[in-house]
Amino acid sequence: MIAAELQPVLKPVAFLLGTWRGEGSGEYPTIQPFRYREEVRFSHTGKAFLVYTQRTEALEDGRPLHSEAGYLRSLGDGRLELVIAQPIGFAEVELGSVSGNRIELQSTQVLRTPTAKPVSAIARKIWLEGERLHYELAMALGGTALTHHLSAALVRVS
Repeated sequence: MIAAELQPVLKPVAFLLGTWRGEGSGEYPTIQPFRYREEVRFSHTGKAFLVYTQRTEALEDGRPLHSEAGYLRSLGDGRLELVIAQPIGFAEVELGSVSGNRIELQSTQVLRTPTAKPVSAIARKIWLEGERLHYELAMALGGTALTHHLSAALVRVS
């Protein structure tokens, strides 16, 4: 592994660094509620962004459910940009901010392939409370406005 020094502009989001695991739950007006196991990883390369990967699996049998990957860019003055690609056919661009150990992001664009679900907006809240990393995700899909979809609590494992 190549050792790299964390860029100063990333100090406000350094609390995210590491591998986090835990459980979450999902709901949406068009689906049955569900629970999942999750792993999230934030790392860096020495440049002014964090690398983000995420994957989930079913609690009952460990089958893969979802994954996504992207980059969290810190622009200074607490401003953030997040770019994420999802294998279900869309990519999202989000803008937001960090204040203390709390991040709030809102999509400015959701780009979809012709076969992707009609997701039109995503909002994320991420915060560290004690030793737990929490997040909530809201989504607008089809004719449904931005609505709570996912939440989880994770602990750092490395």
